Amino acid sequence: MHAVSWMGKKNMQVKDVPRPMVTDPADVLLRVTNTAICGSDLHLYLHGMPGLRSGDVLGHEFMGVVEEVGESVTKLKRGERVLVAFDIACGQCFFCNHGYQSSCDHTNPSKVQELMYGQAAGGFFGYSHLTGGYQGGQAEYVRVPYGDINCLKVPEGLSDHEALFLTDILPTAWHACEMGEVHEGDVVAIWGAGPVGILTAHCAQHRGARRVIMIDSVQDRLDFVKAKLPGVETLNFKDKETVSAIQEMTANEPGRGPDVVIEAAGFHYSKSWLHAIEQTLQLETDTADMLNEMITAVRKGGRISIVGVYIGFVNHLNIGAFMEKQLTMRGGQTPCQRY
Repeated sequence: MHAVSWMGKKNMQVKDVPRPMVTDPADVLLRVTNTAICGSDLHLYLHGMPGLRSGDVLGHEFMGVVEEVGESVTKLKRGERVLVAFDIACGQCFFCNHGYQSSCDHTNPSKVQELMYGQAAGGFFGYSHLTGGYQGGQAEYVRVPYGDINCLKVPEGLSDHEALFLTDILPTAWHACEMGEVHEGDVVAIWGAGPVGILTAHCAQHRGARRVIMIDSVQDRLDFVKAKLPGVETLNFKDKETVSAIQEMTANEPGRGPDVVIEAAGFHYSKSWLHAIEQTLQLETDTADMLNEMITAVRKGGRISIVGVYIGFVNHLNIGAFMEKQLTMRGGQTPCQRY
């Protein structure tokens, strides 16, 4: 079959690879009908993510038609349209039973991640051997482990394009708001106006946020936001320094800052020469630039939510401001199955 394969930094190729098979009674073999490129795939493209091997098939946002099922699969049958969660859950371990499917204890055998984090997170499709080494969905066929848990039937009348966002970015946007506890009357600032950031703004409005501010450096993205989401305010950090601009925009708010700040960009995008140099010299894996902006800009007692991907260590994190301002920070890969 044909599949999009990572062959090295900035080197993606469509290759002929062996078609996967059902190898476990809980497996589903899926014929892919629609797939997408996630913003976090750029981290792989730029080789910012460890654990990549030449020939790895990428892609974790995909859906299709069930081609074959293992003998223990009970909820699905051949010919049914399904979408697939990007995170791979067993549905039986402690973490799956408590709604943390993206932290499943049984789907990621990576000893490297266990050493780095103390406990390994769950397995993910097409996202390096640090997350299990599973073949991704930018391919003609995919083997889906624990098919009953990780596939969701698509209702009749719903097109692939309408359903595809449920594989990752829409649940991730909702998860960002959940971790930030966005509710009626909040002022929310979002770093990153890519697809996840835009959907996060939409979810924040749906949850009753009184103001939503989006920060990015690409004016076309910000113009798109204003056209599609009336009422969202935008800030281009090429034109104005981020923290001072947000402080000015929220000066008349009771807390003199956003109630919630959300990071929807990720570790790869340093904004200062200091962090760019340290990342290049491998003195850190991730940058704290945006995190420090968020810590500084959010009001005292505010909430920080991180859905942009971080993988390792940062230098110069303003932990003093975080502690003294009585802030709360939450982050995590989205447990799609929960939503």
